[in-house]
Amino acid sequence: MEQRRRQREERRRQRPPARPRQRTSLQRRMHKRKAALALSAGVMGLSTAAMGVMPREPVRATGAVDIPLVRLPARDLRVSESLKQALIQEEGVRDTVYRDVAGYPTVGCGHLVEPHDGLSVGDRVSYDRILDFLEQDLREAEAAVARIAGDLPLFQHEYDALVDLVYNVGEGNLSPRKSPRLMRAIAAHDYEAIAAELQYRYAGGQLARGLAYRSDRRTQIFMNASYDDPREAAAGARLARL
Repeated sequence: MEQRRRQREERRRQRPPARPRQRTSLQRRMHKRKAALALSAGVMGLSTAAMGVMPREPVRATGAVDIPLVRLPARDLRVSESLKQALIQEEGVRDTVYRDVAGYPTVGCGHLVEPHDGLSVGDRVSYDRILDFLEQDLREAEAAVARIAGDLPLFQHEYDALVDLVYNVGEGNLSPRKSPRLMRAIAAHDYEAIAAELQYRYAGGQLARGLAYRSDRRTQIFMNASYDDPREAAAGARLARL
């Protein structure tokens, strides 16, 4: 028995020290966060050292969505990586709180600053917090689409377009009072009519060119599963005419 006890003690001494579970869990979460951030930075053509206003870079569209093309109830779907890349490109990445075209304090990837965020125009935030805001806003947009569309069967790209719409204009603008035609189209499962109601081009009562391009892109995502930037197509057409 004494020999077995000594053997157990010897084996215990030879084992590498166990890492605390909390620390391991934290390291795993941080690794996932850094991986997601690397995706965002890669889409924007950035290094993690670059901060401030992030320049636009072309998104290399995959040409296919992330899951097989089968319609599923909206509440069962989640945003695709293709839409995340397009959304990040459209919103840009800014680490300083600024006012958007409608005058609202904004930071990160189009995150509208709320009172509980404790931020004011001119404040700077970390990349980790930008990522937190993005994840939070995407979850809220997904939940909003689930409330708005419910059991409506959607292809992944159709769902992505609706998530982008909520992310861009807010759930409050997608009500029977403010968007009656869209709500009727969803209730009737009329996909062509839904596509026709994805255009939101005005901010603060003014036509915004960026929103117009965003709307065109959203419509192409919904109708054709095309995540390409329409600005690139327009620029190519202008060059071809020269």
